[in-house]
Amino acid sequence: MENFNDLAAFIAVARHGSFTKAAKQIGVSQSALSHTISGLEKRLGIRLLTRTTRSVSPTEAGERLLQTAAPRLDEILQELTQLSELRDKPAGTIRITAAEHAANSVLWPRLSPVMHDYPDVKIDINVDYGMTNIVSQRFDAGVRLGDAIEKDMIAVRISPDLRMALVATPDYFKRRGKPRTPHDLQQHSCINLRLPTHGNLMIWEFEKNGTPLNVRVDGQWVFNNTTSRLRAALAGYGIAYVPEDMVEEHIKEGTLIRVLREWCPAFPGYHLYYPSRRQASPAFRLVVEALRI
Repeated sequence: MENFNDLAAFIAVARHGSFTKAAKQIGVSQSALSHTISGLEKRLGIRLLTRTTRSVSPTEAGERLLQTAAPRLDEILQELTQLSELRDKPAGTIRITAAEHAANSVLWPRLSPVMHDYPDVKIDINVDYGMTNIVSQRFDAGVRLGDAIEKDMIAVRISPDLRMALVATPDYFKRRGKPRTPHDLQQHSCINLRLPTHGNLMIWEFEKNGTPLNVRVDGQWVFNNTTSRLRAALAGYGIAYVPEDMVEEHIKEGTLIRVLREWCPAFPGYHLYYPSRRQASPAFRLVVEALRI
């Protein structure tokens, strides 16, 4: 049998497109890694990688080997990892990707108290507004709204239905007046969110009596996270479109005023999702049950 370490080395180089990055991941020198790949190519009698001074890329044969062997090796490694976790006390790292609001309002408050009792469990949360492919990016699970999850995933509800809120300071509305319809927002200074997908600004979505209405807005400030948008609204720079629970206390205190509430109906809340074929480790089951409602 061929040395599977050589195969793992090839996959690392092909995925990174770099001997330097692959060597760092594996923990060997670049020269040793190059020697390993050369030995594998010699035994197979075919070149697997095309090397230039600037890049490394798979040949046709290398791409075929990468597409067929890499998923199988990943499954073997995952199974070995899961076997090592089969003990009474959950252990291991659980990687989750989620938007900022979900991470702050659901993941942290639910998981934080539980993790005190399981010091061998590590939670790795990646805050991202993109539609991350959790399989290719090697996340154990992701968090999305209930209506945005692929059909081949298992989805576990982890929050009630959500609602957005339009808010600004009393001083801002005193100066600019209050919008009566979403269309009026185009005459206001609005605090935008830039999405990672194609760098587009988020369209503000509304609905009333079953009729949807989408509005593009403009303003002085654009951020790629919700916390900064709320901060800008509190500073009087304009109207923010943020999750309702983030501004409830500010509304009660009078530091923010809410408008167009009737145009912001509830929508499906957050769900934890993961591949249906995933073999659940004790640590992963612990996380799911801590988040489930």
